[in-house]
Amino acid sequence: MIRNAAGRYVPTELNGEKQIPYMGVGKYIPSGTKHAPAIRSNSEFPEDGNKMVSSLKEALQKAGLKDGMTISTHHHFRNGDLLANMIFDIAHELGVKNLRWFPSASFPCHAHLIPYLEDGTITAIEGSMNGPLGKFVSEGKMKSAGMLRSHGGRYQAIQDGEVKIDIAVIGAPTADVFGNANGLHGPSACGLLGFALADSQYADKVIVVTDNLVPFPCIPWQIQGNYVDFTVLVDKLGDPEKIVSGTTQITKSPDRLLLAELTAKFCDAAGIIKDGFSFQAGAGGTSLSVAEYFRAIMRQKGIKARFARGGSNKYLVEMMEEGLVDYILDGQTFDLDGVRSMAQNPNHTWTSPFTSYNYHSKGNFAQFVDVVILGATEVDLGFNANVVTHSDGYLLHGIGGWQNCLFSKTVIIPVPLFRDRIPVVRDEVTTLCGPGELIDVIVTERGIAINPLRKDLIEKTRDSGLPFKTITELKEEAEKICGKPSKPVLQEKIVAGIKWVDGTLIDVVRQVQS
Repeated sequence: MIRNAAGRYVPTELNGEKQIPYMGVGKYIPSGTKHAPAIRSNSEFPEDGNKMVSSLKEALQKAGLKDGMTISTHHHFRNGDLLANMIFDIAHELGVKNLRWFPSASFPCHAHLIPYLEDGTITAIEGSMNGPLGKFVSEGKMKSAGMLRSHGGRYQAIQDGEVKIDIAVIGAPTADVFGNANGLHGPSACGLLGFALADSQYADKVIVVTDNLVPFPCIPWQIQGNYVDFTVLVDKLGDPEKIVSGTTQITKSPDRLLLAELTAKFCDAAGIIKDGFSFQAGAGGTSLSVAEYFRAIMRQKGIKARFARGGSNKYLVEMMEEGLVDYILDGQTFDLDGVRSMAQNPNHTWTSPFTSYNYHSKGNFAQFVDVVILGATEVDLGFNANVVTHSDGYLLHGIGGWQNCLFSKTVIIPVPLFRDRIPVVRDEVTTLCGPGELIDVIVTERGIAINPLRKDLIEKTRDSGLPFKTITELKEEAEKICGKPSKPVLQEKIVAGIKWVDGTLIDVVRQVQS
Protein backbone atom coordinates (compact mmCIF):
# COMPACT_ATOMS: atom_id res chain seq x y z
CA MET A 1 0.00 0.00 0.00
CA ILE A 2 1.15 3.52 -0.75
CA ARG A 3 -0.24 6.94 0.16
CA ASN A 4 -1.26 8.71 -3.06
CA ALA A 5 -1.35 12.44 -3.76
CA ALA A 6 -4.88 12.66 -2.37
CA GLY A 7 -3.74 11.18 0.93
CA ARG A 8 -5.50 7.85 0.35
CA TYR A 9 -3.77 4.51 0.84
CA VAL A 10 -4.01 2.45 -2.34
CA PRO A 11 -2.33 -0.77 -3.50
CA THR A 12 0.40 -0.79 -6.13
CA GLU A 13 -1.09 -4.04 -7.40
CA LEU A 14 -4.71 -5.19 -7.57
CA ASN A 15 -5.97 -8.46 -9.05
CA GLY A 16 -2.38 -9.18 -10.06
CA GLU A 17 -2.18 -6.04 -12.19
CA LYS A 18 0.17 -3.12 -11.50
CA GLN A 19 -1.55 0.10 -10.41
CA ILE A 20 -0.30 3.67 -10.66
CA PRO A 21 -1.27 5.73 -7.58
CA TYR A 22 -3.04 9.03 -8.19
CA MET A 23 -0.46 11.80 -8.61
CA GLY A 24 -2.69 14.87 -8.70
CA VAL A 25 -4.77 16.61 -11.35
CA GLY A 26 -2.83 16.69 -14.62
CA LYS A 27 0.34 15.26 -13.06
CA TYR A 28 0.37 11.80 -14.68
CA ILE A 29 1.54 11.99 -18.29
CA PRO A 30 1.08 8.70 -20.17
CA SER A 31 3.60 7.34 -22.65
CA GLY A 32 3.61 4.67 -25.32
CA THR A 33 1.08 4.01 -28.05
CA LYS A 34 -2.59 3.11 -28.17
CA HIS A 35 -3.65 -0.52 -28.02
CA ALA A 36 -4.37 -2.08 -31.39
CA PRO A 37 -6.28 -5.26 -32.18
CA ALA A 38 -4.87 -7.72 -34.68
CA ILE A 39 -4.92 -6.78 -38.36
CA ARG A 40 -7.74 -8.56 -40.17
CA SER A 41 -8.27 -9.31 -43.84
CA ASN A 42 -11.41 -9.12 -45.97
CA SER A 43 -10.64 -12.64 -47.12
CA GLU A 44 -11.52 -13.95 -43.66
CA PHE A 45 -15.13 -12.79 -44.01
CA PRO A 46 -18.03 -13.74 -46.30
CA GLU A 47 -17.60 -12.42 -49.84
CA ASP A 48 -21.16 -11.11 -49.88
CA GLY A 49 -20.63 -9.14 -46.64
CA ASN A 50 -23.29 -11.10 -44.77
CA LYS A 51 -21.93 -11.75 -41.27
CA MET A 52 -25.14 -13.27 -39.87
CA VAL A 53 -24.89 -16.38 -37.70
CA SER A 54 -27.83 -18.37 -36.39
CA SER A 55 -27.65 -17.50 -32.68
CA LEU A 56 -25.78 -15.61 -29.99
CA LYS A 57 -24.45 -18.93 -28.73
CA GLU A 58 -22.95 -19.70 -32.14
CA ALA A 59 -21.44 -16.21 -32.34
CA LEU A 60 -19.81 -16.56 -28.92
CA GLN A 61 -18.44 -19.98 -29.82
CA LYS A 62 -17.07 -18.75 -33.16
CA ALA A 63 -15.53 -15.78 -31.33
CA GLY A 64 -13.61 -18.33 -29.23
CA LEU A 65 -15.29 -17.89 -25.84
CA LYS A 66 -13.19 -19.64 -23.19
CA ASP A 67 -12.13 -19.45 -19.55
CA GLY A 68 -10.50 -16.24 -18.35
CA MET A 69 -11.74 -13.95 -21.11
CA THR A 70 -12.89 -10.35 -20.80
CA ILE A 71 -16.42 -9.77 -22.12
CA SER A 72 -17.69 -6.23 -22.63
CA THR A 73 -21.22 -4.84 -22.90
CA HIS A 74 -22.77 -1.38 -22.88
CA HIS A 75 -25.63 0.07 -20.83
CA HIS A 76 -27.73 2.06 -23.28
CA PHE A 77 -30.63 -0.30 -22.49
CA ARG A 78 -30.28 0.71 -18.84
CA ASN A 79 -32.59 -1.25 -16.52
CA GLY A 80 -34.28 -2.82 -19.54
CA ASP A 81 -31.16 -4.69 -20.68
CA LEU A 82 -31.67 -8.36 -21.55
CA LEU A 83 -28.49 -8.96 -23.55
CA ALA A 84 -25.87 -9.11 -20.77
CA ASN A 85 -27.96 -11.70 -18.97
CA MET A 86 -28.23 -13.76 -22.20
CA ILE A 87 -24.46 -13.75 -22.67
CA PHE A 88 -23.68 -15.18 -19.26
CA ASP A 89 -26.57 -17.65 -19.41
CA ILE A 90 -24.80 -19.07 -22.48
CA ALA A 91 -21.37 -18.96 -20.81
CA HIS A 92 -22.77 -20.85 -17.83
CA GLU A 93 -24.44 -23.40 -20.12
CA LEU A 94 -21.10 -23.96 -21.88
CA GLY A 95 -19.27 -24.36 -18.57
CA VAL A 96 -17.00 -21.36 -19.17
CA LYS A 97 -15.42 -19.96 -15.98
CA ASN A 98 -13.38 -17.08 -14.63
CA LEU A 99 -14.79 -14.40 -16.95
CA ARG A 100 -14.21 -10.71 -16.39
CA TRP A 101 -17.29 -8.65 -17.22
CA PHE A 102 -16.50 -5.16 -18.48
CA PRO A 103 -19.80 -3.24 -18.73
CA SER A 104 -20.09 0.51 -19.16
CA ALA A 105 -22.54 0.24 -16.24
CA SER A 106 -24.80 -2.27 -14.54
CA PHE A 107 -28.38 -1.92 -13.34
CA PRO A 108 -30.73 -3.77 -10.96
CA CYS A 109 -31.80 -6.02 -13.86
CA HIS A 110 -28.32 -7.55 -13.69
CA ALA A 111 -29.02 -9.10 -10.29
CA HIS A 112 -29.71 -12.09 -12.57
CA LEU A 113 -25.93 -12.52 -12.74
CA ILE A 114 -25.33 -12.96 -9.00
CA PRO A 115 -25.51 -16.80 -9.18
CA TYR A 116 -22.81 -16.67 -11.87
CA LEU A 117 -20.63 -14.58 -9.57
CA GLU A 118 -21.19 -17.19 -6.87
CA ASP A 119 -20.35 -20.21 -9.04
CA GLY A 120 -17.27 -18.70 -10.71
CA THR A 121 -18.68 -18.11 -14.19
CA ILE A 122 -17.86 -14.44 -13.54
CA THR A 123 -15.05 -13.62 -11.14
CA ALA A 124 -14.69 -9.87 -11.59
CA ILE A 125 -16.69 -6.85 -12.73
CA GLU A 126 -14.87 -3.78 -14.01
CA GLY A 127 -17.59 -1.21 -14.45
CA SER A 128 -20.08 0.78 -12.45
CA MET A 129 -21.76 -1.62 -10.04
CA ASN A 130 -25.23 -0.37 -9.20
CA GLY A 131 -27.97 -1.74 -6.97
CA PRO A 132 -27.86 -5.45 -6.01
CA LEU A 133 -24.47 -6.06 -7.65
CA GLY A 134 -22.97 -3.19 -5.67
CA LYS A 135 -24.32 -4.66 -2.46
CA PHE A 136 -22.96 -8.10 -3.37
CA VAL A 137 -19.50 -6.66 -4.05
CA SER A 138 -19.54 -4.45 -0.92
CA GLU A 139 -20.08 -7.50 1.24
CA GLY A 140 -16.90 -9.08 -0.13
CA LYS A 141 -18.63 -11.85 -2.07
CA MET A 142 -17.00 -11.32 -5.48
CA LYS A 143 -13.92 -13.46 -6.01
CA SER A 144 -11.75 -10.62 -7.35
CA ALA A 145 -11.78 -6.90 -6.68
CA GLY A 146 -13.91 -4.75 -8.98
CA MET A 147 -12.77 -1.59 -10.70
CA LEU A 148 -14.80 1.56 -11.24
CA ARG A 149 -14.02 4.08 -13.95
CA SER A 150 -15.71 7.11 -15.39
CA HIS A 151 -17.19 6.90 -18.89
CA GLY A 152 -14.13 8.69 -20.25
CA GLY A 153 -11.86 6.57 -18.07
CA ARG A 154 -13.36 3.43 -19.55
CA TYR A 155 -12.60 4.63 -23.08
CA GLN A 156 -9.09 5.58 -21.94
CA ALA A 157 -8.52 2.14 -20.41
CA ILE A 158 -9.56 0.41 -23.65
CA GLN A 159 -7.55 2.60 -26.02
CA ASP A 160 -4.47 2.46 -23.77
CA GLY A 161 -4.61 -1.33 -23.51
CA GLU A 162 -5.13 -1.24 -19.75
CA VAL A 163 -8.17 -3.46 -20.35
CA LYS A 164 -7.99 -5.77 -23.36
CA ILE A 165 -11.42 -6.91 -24.49
CA ASP A 166 -11.57 -10.41 -25.90
CA ILE A 167 -15.20 -10.29 -27.01
CA ALA A 168 -17.38 -7.18 -27.24
CA VAL A 169 -21.11 -7.81 -27.52
CA ILE A 170 -22.98 -4.75 -28.79
CA GLY A 171 -26.74 -4.58 -28.55
CA ALA A 172 -28.04 -2.62 -31.54
CA PRO A 173 -31.68 -1.51 -31.84
CA THR A 174 -31.14 -1.35 -35.62
CA ALA A 175 -28.47 -3.12 -37.67
CA ASP A 176 -27.77 -4.64 -41.08
CA VAL A 177 -26.12 -7.96 -41.97
CA PHE A 178 -22.70 -6.30 -42.29
CA GLY A 179 -22.82 -5.02 -38.69
CA ASN A 180 -23.52 -1.32 -39.27
CA ALA A 181 -25.72 -0.23 -36.38
CA ASN A 182 -27.52 2.62 -34.63
CA GLY A 183 -29.83 3.06 -31.68
CA LEU A 184 -32.44 5.33 -33.24
CA HIS A 185 -35.17 2.95 -34.40
CA GLY A 186 -36.83 -0.35 -33.60
CA PRO A 187 -38.60 -1.80 -30.54
CA SER A 188 -35.46 -1.40 -28.38
CA ALA A 189 -34.55 2.12 -29.53
CA CYS A 190 -32.26 3.77 -26.99
CA GLY A 191 -31.02 6.84 -28.86
CA LEU A 192 -27.31 6.26 -29.36
CA LEU A 193 -24.55 3.66 -28.95
CA GLY A 194 -21.59 5.83 -27.97
CA PHE A 195 -20.64 3.78 -24.92
CA ALA A 196 -19.97 0.82 -27.24
CA LEU A 197 -17.78 2.75 -29.67
CA ALA A 198 -14.41 1.95 -28.07
CA ASP A 199 -15.44 -1.69 -27.69
CA SER A 200 -16.11 -1.92 -31.43
CA GLN A 201 -12.80 -0.29 -32.32
CA TYR A 202 -10.41 -2.11 -29.96
CA ALA A 203 -11.88 -5.52 -29.02
CA ASP A 204 -10.38 -8.64 -30.52
CA LYS A 205 -13.81 -9.94 -31.59
CA VAL A 206 -17.01 -7.92 -31.99
CA ILE A 207 -20.56 -9.28 -32.09
CA VAL A 208 -23.50 -7.04 -33.00
CA VAL A 209 -26.86 -8.31 -31.74
CA THR A 210 -30.11 -6.76 -32.98
CA ASP A 211 -33.85 -7.29 -32.81
CA ASN A 212 -34.45 -5.01 -35.81
CA LEU A 213 -32.55 -6.17 -38.87
CA VAL A 214 -32.79 -3.81 -41.85
CA PRO A 215 -31.48 -4.15 -45.41
CA PHE A 216 -27.96 -2.86 -46.02
CA PRO A 217 -27.11 -0.03 -45.49
CA CYS A 218 -28.25 0.79 -41.97
CA ILE A 219 -28.28 4.60 -42.11
CA PRO A 220 -27.02 6.40 -40.15
CA TRP A 221 -24.52 4.13 -38.44
CA GLN A 222 -22.71 4.87 -35.20
CA ILE A 223 -21.14 1.41 -35.08
CA GLN A 224 -19.31 0.63 -38.31
CA GLY A 225 -19.63 -2.87 -39.71
CA ASN A 226 -15.95 -2.84 -40.71
CA TYR A 227 -15.17 -3.51 -37.03
CA VAL A 228 -17.72 -6.31 -36.64
CA ASP A 229 -17.06 -10.07 -36.82
CA PHE A 230 -20.58 -11.50 -36.41
CA THR A 231 -24.15 -10.26 -36.56
CA VAL A 232 -27.02 -11.95 -34.69
CA LEU A 233 -30.79 -11.51 -34.82
CA VAL A 234 -32.69 -12.16 -31.57
CA ASP A 235 -36.34 -11.82 -30.64
CA LYS A 236 -35.83 -9.11 -28.03
CA LEU A 237 -32.87 -7.04 -26.83
CA GLY A 238 -34.50 -4.99 -24.10
CA ASP A 239 -37.65 -4.01 -22.28
CA PRO A 240 -38.66 -0.69 -23.87
CA GLU A 241 -40.47 0.52 -20.74
CA LYS A 242 -37.26 0.16 -18.74
CA ILE A 243 -34.82 1.32 -21.42
CA VAL A 244 -36.34 4.79 -21.33
CA SER A 245 -39.26 6.20 -19.45
CA GLY A 246 -42.11 7.91 -21.23
CA THR A 247 -41.29 11.05 -19.29
CA THR A 248 -38.65 12.18 -16.83
CA GLN A 249 -40.08 14.06 -13.88
CA ILE A 250 -39.05 17.37 -12.38
CA THR A 251 -38.85 17.13 -8.60
CA LYS A 252 -41.89 18.15 -6.56
CA SER A 253 -39.94 18.28 -3.29
CA PRO A 254 -39.92 21.84 -1.89
CA ASP A 255 -36.37 21.38 -0.58
CA ARG A 256 -35.09 20.09 -3.93
CA LEU A 257 -36.88 22.86 -5.80
CA LEU A 258 -35.18 25.36 -3.51
CA LEU A 259 -31.82 23.75 -4.35
CA ALA A 260 -32.57 24.15 -8.05
CA GLU A 261 -33.71 27.76 -7.65
CA LEU A 262 -30.63 28.72 -5.63
CA THR A 263 -28.38 27.04 -8.20
CA ALA A 264 -29.95 28.94 -11.10
CA LYS A 265 -29.86 32.24 -9.18
CA PHE A 266 -26.19 31.67 -8.39
CA CYS A 267 -25.39 31.04 -12.07
CA ASP A 268 -27.26 34.19 -13.04
CA ALA A 269 -25.51 36.30 -10.39
CA ALA A 270 -22.12 34.92 -11.45
CA GLY A 271 -22.74 35.99 -15.04
CA ILE A 272 -22.71 32.43 -16.35
CA ILE A 273 -26.16 32.58 -17.98
CA LYS A 274 -25.47 34.77 -20.98
CA ASP A 275 -25.96 34.61 -24.71
CA GLY A 276 -24.02 31.72 -26.21
CA PHE A 277 -23.25 29.95 -22.92
CA SER A 278 -23.26 26.15 -22.55
CA PHE A 279 -24.45 23.89 -19.77
CA GLN A 280 -24.87 20.29 -18.67
CA ALA A 281 -27.42 19.00 -16.20
CA GLY A 282 -28.41 15.42 -15.54
CA ALA A 283 -31.78 13.68 -15.68
CA GLY A 284 -32.43 13.63 -11.93
CA GLY A 285 -35.34 15.61 -10.54
CA THR A 286 -33.19 18.42 -9.10
CA SER A 287 -31.05 18.75 -12.24
CA LEU A 288 -34.15 18.90 -14.44
CA SER A 289 -35.49 21.65 -12.22
CA VAL A 290 -32.25 23.62 -12.60
CA ALA A 291 -32.63 23.42 -16.39
CA GLU A 292 -36.22 24.71 -16.09
CA TYR A 293 -35.04 27.67 -14.00
CA PHE A 294 -32.35 28.30 -16.65
CA ARG A 295 -35.11 28.28 -19.27
CA ALA A 296 -37.10 30.94 -17.41
CA ILE A 297 -34.04 33.19 -17.04
CA MET A 298 -33.13 32.74 -20.72
CA ARG A 299 -36.65 33.66 -21.82
CA GLN A 300 -36.61 36.72 -19.60
CA LYS A 301 -33.24 37.88 -20.95
CA GLY A 302 -33.98 36.93 -24.55
CA ILE A 303 -30.84 34.80 -24.84
CA LYS A 304 -30.03 31.28 -25.93
CA ALA A 305 -27.38 28.68 -25.25
CA ARG A 306 -24.97 27.58 -27.95
CA PHE A 307 -25.20 23.97 -26.80
CA ALA A 308 -26.32 21.73 -23.99
CA ARG A 309 -24.52 18.54 -23.10
CA GLY A 310 -26.83 15.58 -22.54
CA GLY A 311 -28.11 13.04 -21.27
CA SER A 312 -31.11 14.29 -23.13
CA ASN A 313 -34.67 14.39 -21.89
CA LYS A 314 -37.92 15.98 -22.96
CA TYR A 315 -37.17 19.27 -21.17
CA LEU A 316 -33.85 19.71 -22.97
CA VAL A 317 -35.53 18.79 -26.26
CA GLU A 318 -38.26 21.35 -25.64
CA MET A 319 -35.63 24.03 -25.02
CA MET A 320 -33.98 23.24 -28.35
CA GLU A 321 -37.30 23.13 -30.21
CA GLU A 322 -38.24 26.46 -28.62
CA GLY A 323 -35.02 27.99 -29.96
CA LEU A 324 -33.34 28.42 -26.56
CA VAL A 325 -30.56 25.92 -27.37
CA ASP A 326 -28.77 25.62 -30.72
CA TYR A 327 -27.42 22.09 -30.28
CA ILE A 328 -27.73 19.10 -27.98
CA LEU A 329 -24.49 17.12 -27.79
CA ASP A 330 -25.94 13.89 -26.45
CA GLY A 331 -24.06 11.21 -24.56
CA GLN A 332 -27.03 9.23 -23.26
CA THR A 333 -30.74 9.36 -24.01
CA PHE A 334 -33.00 9.28 -20.98
CA ASP A 335 -36.51 9.33 -22.42
CA LEU A 336 -38.62 8.79 -25.53
CA ASP A 337 -38.57 12.47 -26.46
CA GLY A 338 -34.78 12.33 -26.58
CA VAL A 339 -34.88 9.28 -28.87
CA ARG A 340 -37.40 10.95 -31.19
CA SER A 341 -35.44 14.20 -31.29
CA MET A 342 -32.15 12.52 -32.08
CA ALA A 343 -33.74 10.63 -34.97
CA GLN A 344 -35.41 13.75 -36.41
CA ASN A 345 -33.32 16.82 -35.59
CA PRO A 346 -29.82 17.16 -37.09
CA ASN A 347 -28.90 19.62 -34.31
CA HIS A 348 -29.45 16.84 -31.76
CA THR A 349 -26.28 14.86 -32.32
CA TRP A 350 -24.82 11.77 -30.73
CA THR A 351 -21.42 11.83 -29.08
CA SER A 352 -19.20 9.24 -27.42
CA PRO A 353 -16.91 9.13 -24.38
CA PHE A 354 -14.01 9.78 -26.76
CA THR A 355 -15.29 13.13 -27.97
CA SER A 356 -16.89 14.09 -24.66
CA TYR A 357 -14.63 12.86 -21.91
CA ASN A 358 -11.47 10.95 -22.84
CA TYR A 359 -8.58 12.43 -20.84
CA HIS A 360 -5.91 10.70 -22.96
CA SER A 361 -6.68 12.62 -26.12
CA LYS A 362 -6.02 16.05 -27.60
CA GLY A 363 -8.78 17.64 -25.53
CA ASN A 364 -12.49 16.89 -25.15
CA PHE A 365 -15.90 18.57 -25.03
CA ALA A 366 -15.97 18.92 -21.24
CA GLN A 367 -13.54 21.82 -21.52
CA PHE A 368 -16.10 23.86 -23.49
CA VAL A 369 -18.96 23.55 -20.97
CA ASP A 370 -19.50 26.77 -19.00
CA VAL A 371 -21.38 25.17 -16.12
CA VAL A 372 -22.18 21.62 -15.11
CA ILE A 373 -24.68 20.58 -12.44
CA LEU A 374 -23.74 17.34 -10.67
CA GLY A 375 -24.88 15.27 -7.71
CA ALA A 376 -22.97 13.57 -4.90
CA THR A 377 -23.59 11.21 -1.99
CA GLU A 378 -21.12 13.13 0.20
CA VAL A 379 -18.87 16.18 0.12
CA ASP A 380 -16.26 17.21 2.67
CA LEU A 381 -14.51 20.22 4.10
CA GLY A 382 -11.98 20.14 1.26
CA PHE A 383 -14.77 20.17 -1.35
CA ASN A 384 -13.86 16.58 -2.23
CA ALA A 385 -16.85 14.50 -3.32
CA ASN A 386 -18.09 10.91 -3.32
CA VAL A 387 -20.54 9.46 -5.84
CA VAL A 388 -20.12 5.68 -5.51
CA THR A 389 -20.66 4.75 -1.85
CA HIS A 390 -23.07 5.86 0.81
CA SER A 391 -21.91 6.89 4.25
CA ASP A 392 -22.37 3.29 5.42
CA GLY A 393 -19.69 2.22 2.94
CA TYR A 394 -22.01 0.35 0.58
CA LEU A 395 -21.14 0.58 -3.09
CA LEU A 396 -24.46 1.38 -4.74
CA HIS A 397 -23.71 3.85 -7.56
CA GLY A 398 -21.40 4.21 -10.54
CA ILE A 399 -19.14 7.08 -11.54
CA GLY A 400 -20.60 7.63 -15.01
CA GLY A 401 -19.41 10.84 -16.62
CA TRP A 402 -19.24 12.60 -13.24
CA GLN A 403 -15.43 12.73 -12.92
CA ASN A 404 -15.01 13.89 -16.51
CA CYS A 405 -17.47 16.74 -16.02
CA LEU A 406 -15.23 18.18 -13.30
CA PHE A 407 -13.11 19.71 -16.06
CA SER A 408 -15.93 22.05 -17.06
CA LYS A 409 -15.43 25.75 -16.37
CA THR A 410 -17.72 25.87 -13.32
CA VAL A 411 -18.77 22.78 -11.36
CA ILE A 412 -21.78 23.07 -9.04
CA ILE A 413 -23.08 20.32 -6.76
CA PRO A 414 -26.57 20.91 -5.37
CA VAL A 415 -27.15 18.52 -2.44
CA PRO A 416 -29.48 18.42 0.54
CA LEU A 417 -27.70 19.23 3.78
CA PHE A 418 -28.69 15.79 5.08
CA ARG A 419 -30.43 12.64 3.85
CA ASP A 420 -32.36 10.37 6.22
CA ARG A 421 -30.94 12.36 9.15
CA ILE A 422 -27.37 11.72 7.93
CA PRO A 423 -25.29 14.83 7.13
CA VAL A 424 -24.02 15.04 3.56
CA VAL A 425 -21.16 17.41 4.43
CA ARG A 426 -18.50 15.39 6.26
CA ASP A 427 -15.04 15.89 7.70
CA GLU A 428 -13.82 13.47 5.04
CA VAL A 429 -15.72 11.60 2.34
CA THR A 430 -16.02 7.84 2.74
CA THR A 431 -14.77 7.25 -0.82
CA LEU A 432 -12.88 9.87 -2.81
CA CYS A 433 -14.08 10.16 -6.40
CA GLY A 434 -13.27 13.77 -7.28
CA PRO A 435 -10.67 16.17 -5.81
CA GLY A 436 -12.00 19.36 -4.25
CA GLU A 437 -9.79 21.64 -6.35
CA LEU A 438 -12.09 20.89 -9.30
CA ILE A 439 -15.38 21.43 -7.45
CA ASP A 440 -16.41 25.06 -7.30
CA VAL A 441 -19.74 25.42 -5.50
CA ILE A 442 -21.82 23.37 -3.05
CA VAL A 443 -25.48 24.43 -2.95
CA THR A 444 -27.69 23.28 -0.07
CA GLU A 445 -31.15 24.36 0.99
CA ARG A 446 -29.55 26.12 3.98
CA GLY A 447 -26.74 27.95 2.23
CA ILE A 448 -24.21 28.08 -0.61
CA ALA A 449 -20.49 27.42 -0.15
CA ILE A 450 -18.02 28.63 -2.78
CA ASN A 451 -14.62 26.98 -2.96
CA PRO A 452 -12.09 29.58 -1.70
CA LEU A 453 -10.00 28.81 -4.79
CA ARG A 454 -12.69 30.49 -6.93
CA LYS A 455 -12.08 34.07 -5.87
CA ASP A 456 -13.66 35.21 -9.14
CA LEU A 457 -17.01 33.60 -8.26
CA ILE A 458 -16.86 35.01 -4.73
CA GLU A 459 -16.29 38.50 -6.10
CA LYS A 460 -18.98 38.31 -8.81
CA THR A 461 -21.69 37.15 -6.40
CA ARG A 462 -20.70 39.17 -3.34
CA ASP A 463 -23.66 41.57 -3.55
CA SER A 464 -26.22 39.07 -4.88
CA GLY A 465 -28.10 38.64 -1.61
CA LEU A 466 -27.74 34.86 -1.83
CA PRO A 467 -27.28 32.89 1.44
CA PHE A 468 -23.53 32.24 1.42
CA LYS A 469 -21.84 30.19 4.14
CA THR A 470 -18.52 28.45 4.48
CA ILE A 471 -18.37 24.70 4.00
CA THR A 472 -17.49 24.40 7.68
CA GLU A 473 -20.61 26.34 8.67
CA LEU A 474 -22.76 24.02 6.56
CA LYS A 475 -21.22 20.97 8.22
CA GLU A 476 -21.74 22.40 11.71
CA GLU A 477 -25.37 23.25 10.94
CA ALA A 478 -26.05 19.72 9.69
CA GLU A 479 -24.51 18.24 12.83
CA LYS A 480 -26.60 20.50 15.09
CA ILE A 481 -29.70 19.02 13.48
CA CYS A 482 -28.62 15.40 12.99
CA GLY A 483 -25.70 14.88 15.35
CA LYS A 484 -22.14 14.05 14.34
CA PRO A 485 -22.16 10.96 12.13
CA SER A 486 -19.95 7.99 12.90
CA LYS A 487 -17.63 6.53 10.30
CA PRO A 488 -18.62 3.21 8.72
CA VAL A 489 -16.96 0.09 10.09
CA LEU A 490 -14.99 -1.40 7.20
CA GLN A 491 -12.77 -4.45 6.91
CA GLU A 492 -9.29 -4.57 5.42
CA LYS A 493 -10.33 -6.44 2.28
CA ILE A 494 -10.39 -4.25 -0.83
CA VAL A 495 -13.52 -4.99 -2.87
CA ALA A 496 -13.05 -2.33 -5.59
CA GLY A 497 -10.66 0.28 -6.88
CA ILE A 498 -11.63 3.79 -7.97
CA LYS A 499 -9.78 5.06 -11.02
CA TRP A 500 -9.20 8.73 -11.74
CA VAL A 501 -9.76 9.98 -15.30
CA ASP A 502 -6.12 9.36 -16.25
CA GLY A 503 -6.07 5.70 -15.20
CA THR A 504 -4.37 6.24 -11.83
CA LEU A 505 -5.83 4.84 -8.61
CA ILE A 506 -7.44 7.58 -6.51
CA ASP A 507 -9.08 5.42 -3.81
CA VAL A 508 -10.36 1.97 -2.91
CA VAL A 509 -13.60 0.58 -1.51
CA ARG A 510 -13.30 -1.80 1.42
CA GLN A 511 -15.63 -4.58 2.50
CA VAL A 512 -18.42 -3.48 4.80
CA GLN A 513 -18.64 -4.96 8.28
CA SER A 514 -21.40 -7.55 8.15
